[in-house]
Amino acid sequence: MTTTTQKKTTNKSKATSTTEKSTVVESLPNNPLAFEIFDLISRQRSKEKKVELLQKYNHDSIRALLIWNFDESVVTMLPDGPVPYSSYDDQTVHSGTLSTKISEEVRAMYESGSFSLGVSDTQARTTIRKEFKHFYHFIKGGNDSMSAIRRESMFINLLQGLHPLEAEIICLVKDKKLEEKYKISKEVVSEAFPQIKWGGRS
Repeated sequence: MTTTTQKKTTNKSKATSTTEKSTVVESLPNNPLAFEIFDLISRQRSKEKKVELLQKYNHDSIRALLIWNFDESVVTMLPDGPVPYSSYDDQTVHSGTLSTKISEEVRAMYESGSFSLGVSDTQARTTIRKEFKHFYHFIKGGNDSMSAIRRESMFINLLQGLHPLEAEIICLVKDKKLEEKYKISKEVVSEAFPQIKWGGRS
């Protein structure tokens, strides 16, 4: 009788422990990359938890990405769709487009389960957190005097300097397709950042 009771208590304790573990919110390192934040938020089941995490990891660069993606008045001054390479040499060395190369790198990371920069750390890879201040060049009303060729070249250089998962986010946001990859809605963003005023940006 005692043994049965102890087993039930032990099983209940394990179940409680498992439930508690499933609801624990992971903590990210200091200055996390945008894809780490979006991935963590995307994995949350409740809107409340998504809002909480957006507020916790709030940064100007994150809000800039979300405004670019969700605000219909923000007009991208770049061609829709896949991003080509910047030079003939790049095109001859790699098949497809820069977008294809980024997708392949991202897929390889997921297959290996490793998302670290690895050797890229020694190549001075940059981050969205550092580069978002240049976003205005790619938006209507930001730097309209810039030539299309110069703008596209700058955009390609930005992508090539980023971690592949960061570059992928920029490509998604450019075409307002962030939700195709990450489970983050405009409703969640609006609740997390009520200070954002939508519309009238271009």
